[in-house]
Amino acid sequence: MAKSFDQRVQQHDLTVAVIGLGYVGLPLAVSFAEAGYVALGFDVHSGVVANLNKSVSHIADVPSERIAQVAQAKRFSATTNPKDLAAADVIFICVPTPFDKTQTPDLSYIQSATETVTSVLRSEMLIVLQSTTYPGTTTEFVKPILEKNGLQAGKDFYLAFSPERVDPGNETWHVRNTPKVVGGFTSECVRRSALLLASLMEDPNLVHSVGSPAVAEMAKLLENTYRAVNIALVNELAQMCHKMDIDVWEVIDAAATKPFGFQPFYPGIGPGGHCIPVDPHYLAWKAREYEFQLRFVELAADVNTQMAEYAVGRLQDLLNKEGKSLQGSTILCFGAAFKPGVSDVRNSRAIRIMEMLAERGASVAYSDPLVDELTISKTVLRSVSVEQINQTNWDAAMVLVNAKDLPLQQLSAKGIPIFDAVNGGGPPSGSRTRL
Repeated sequence: MAKSFDQRVQQHDLTVAVIGLGYVGLPLAVSFAEAGYVALGFDVHSGVVANLNKSVSHIADVPSERIAQVAQAKRFSATTNPKDLAAADVIFICVPTPFDKTQTPDLSYIQSATETVTSVLRSEMLIVLQSTTYPGTTTEFVKPILEKNGLQAGKDFYLAFSPERVDPGNETWHVRNTPKVVGGFTSECVRRSALLLASLMEDPNLVHSVGSPAVAEMAKLLENTYRAVNIALVNELAQMCHKMDIDVWEVIDAAATKPFGFQPFYPGIGPGGHCIPVDPHYLAWKAREYEFQLRFVELAADVNTQMAEYAVGRLQDLLNKEGKSLQGSTILCFGAAFKPGVSDVRNSRAIRIMEMLAERGASVAYSDPLVDELTISKTVLRSVSVEQINQTNWDAAMVLVNAKDLPLQQLSAKGIPIFDAVNGGGPPSGSRTRL
């Protein structure tokens, strides 16, 4: 007699496939393999797949050793062949969801992945979308594609949305201890999804079921929009504090002593990465479908975007005090990734600032031990070593990404003006000025 889905979950006797082996998909696939399931990773990039099958990771949060262990146990492999997905009982879709130049959601990756799933879809399969997207995507966009061959969601196969909650570089929170939210197309869809996810977690009570995929989709956008709006608030506050000669960092630290009703957020050059600068636009775009404008959200996005221009202006002010022009100056930038401790440069505001400096005629160099090479204004740059930093007479330096052991004291001792946009070196000293 065939085992039921519940029995197979209890025995971890399912093949779980993950489409998209980036910073969301690879940790998920490896985590399922480590939990005892057979995990199959699918990606369209042949080089990524080839390396994974050699147990070579391209994601810092998943060391190659973890991949080697589950591969040796015959619980993980990767493929570029869609037909291999036919062996899966569960398929997670973890592909990018960017937006275009008009800030319209680009669902082309989700569409391609869903069409791939449709080509192998069979009865009893469970499909879970994890890609961050606007409310309604799972039922209005993904479901019709999956049903093209006659199978019906909730009857023949099961469909749910469970947003990713991955924080690259975070060593405390990971796939198996970060609470999950899941919403299914039917009650059975959500029940099966929640049961499977609970079996993955260190504590099965970490899975929170909601009434529909749209609720789960909206919850994800709320999480990230909440951060975007509060970051915009402190970014505006930082500009006002500068005009008033008040230390905004000291203000935030003081406010954070309140044990209730306040959570500290910190100013900077604007959030980067795939989530915070993108997700509010998905929400605002969907709102327009209902003739509604999320003015607060759109304003926050504008404030965060213009922080790059503000930071460049502050650097220009420092150079002016030295009797120098930005044009023709040699500027060293610390940091290139979108956040500390990662190599991911997607939507990096640090890179945008370097581009703006180059556009204004500055000679730009950067130092980031996790980002070896960049192309700025069609010029290929390589990360500058500590030795090169100390041997070069820079006109100014900018701290764009917080990091440990920045050689700011050495630069300050030479009288080189430093604009620190992220409080990377503690209280201001010498020639260092904070945002």
